[in-house]
Amino acid sequence: MGLSPVVGRRGRRAGGFTASGLALVLSLAALPARAGGDLELGAWLAGECITCHRDGAAERGIPPIAGWPEEAFAAEMRAYRSGGRLHALMQMLAGRLSDEEIAALAAWFAAQE
Repeated sequence: MGLSPVVGRRGRRAGGFTASGLALVLSLAALPARAGGDLELGAWLAGECITCHRDGAAERGIPPIAGWPEEAFAAEMRAYRSGGRLHALMQMLAGRLSDEEIAALAAWFAAQE
């Protein structure tokens, strides 16, 4: 059962959460603080990423990103943003992200297992 979508930061429409997605977001309070990015922001932004990069996505050629080291994740996203890595969708998505948002996503995905 999903929740109604809401308008999030920057007026973007955030997708509806499933019950398990909501539980994941709510579990952030139990995560230890990290030196890197903002975990709460990362969780909020990750909803768009996990649309494709979820369990079982590797079977469709989409790499899993949960558990990636922060710096490796951030480097990949900066490479997509700068055009150093080529993939039209990833370049478009990374192109919208600030350094702060990339750091937040990197921290959040590094904390996932």
